[in-house]
Amino acid sequence: MAVPAIFYLLFNFNDSETFQGWAVPAATDIAFSLGVLSLLGKRVPISLKIFLMALAIIDDLGAIIIIALFYSSDLDLPSLFVVLFILFFLYLCNKRNLQNIWIYIVLGFLLWIFIQNAGFHATISGVLLAAFIPHEKTKQESLLTCAENKLHPWVAYLIMPLFALTNAGVYLGDVSLASLSNPVPLGIMAGLFFGKQIGVFFTTFLLIKMGYARLPSESNWIQMYGIAVLTGIGFTMAMFINFLAFDSDIYINQAKIAILIASFLAAVLGYILLNFKSSRN
Repeated sequence: MAVPAIFYLLFNFNDSETFQGWAVPAATDIAFSLGVLSLLGKRVPISLKIFLMALAIIDDLGAIIIIALFYSSDLDLPSLFVVLFILFFLYLCNKRNLQNIWIYIVLGFLLWIFIQNAGFHATISGVLLAAFIPHEKTKQESLLTCAENKLHPWVAYLIMPLFALTNAGVYLGDVSLASLSNPVPLGIMAGLFFGKQIGVFFTTFLLIKMGYARLPSESNWIQMYGIAVLTGIGFTMAMFINFLAFDSDIYINQAKIAILIASFLAAVLGYILLNFKSSRN
C-alpha cells in the first residue's frame, strides 16, 4: 500500500491541496478484482484466488485504518472515552459469549455514533464491532458466522451496488484529455497501475526469496505477476477516499476518471497475463 502512495506523491508532493489524495490509489477493490479472476474459471489455481482475496481484504482494512487516522476531524475526548467504555463492554460480552445479536446491534449503533462524534471516520466502527462478536461455535454455527451469512445478501445485492453507483457518477464537464495530464489524475493512475503491481509483486518476491513465505501451490511467477497487476483495480475504496481527500469538485471528477482508467487497464492486462499463461499450461 505504501508504493502506490509514493507514486502519487511523486506528482503531488509540492501541493498542499492535492497532497491529501495520497491514499486514493492505496487499496484494492475486492469484488472487481475477484470478478475478473472468476472469468478465468479453473484455469487459475484456487491458491491464487485465495491469495488475492486475502490480500484485498487486508488491503481494505488498511484503507479503513488510514481513513480513521488521516481523514478524521478534530478529536473529542468525552466521546472518545464513551467509545472506550463501549469497547470494554463489548469485550465483556465477548468473554461471556453472549449470543443475543441485539446486544451487539445496539452497542454497534452507539459505537458508530460516538466514533463519529469523537472525530474519527465512522467506517472504523464496523471493523471494531466485528472483532467482538463471538466466533465460538455453539450447536450449529458461531454468532459471527450467522450474522455474516444473514448480512451477505443485503451487502452483495443492495448495499454494495448502491455504494458503487453513488460514488461512481462522473461529471465530464471539467474533464478533458489535457486535464488527465494534471498531477492528481497522473498520480492516481501511476499509483494504481504501476504502484500496486510493483508493491505487491516485489514484496511477495522478497518474502518468498527470504524464506518467510512460499509461492501459492500450482502457480508460477508469471501468474503471480498477473495477480499483482489485478490489485491495481481500486474502484470502491479509492472512490470513497477520493471524496474524503478533496474539497474541489474538479479534483474529485478528475480522480474518478483516473481511477476508472487505471482500474480498466489493470483488469485487462491482468486478465491477459493470467489467460496467456493458463492457456500455455
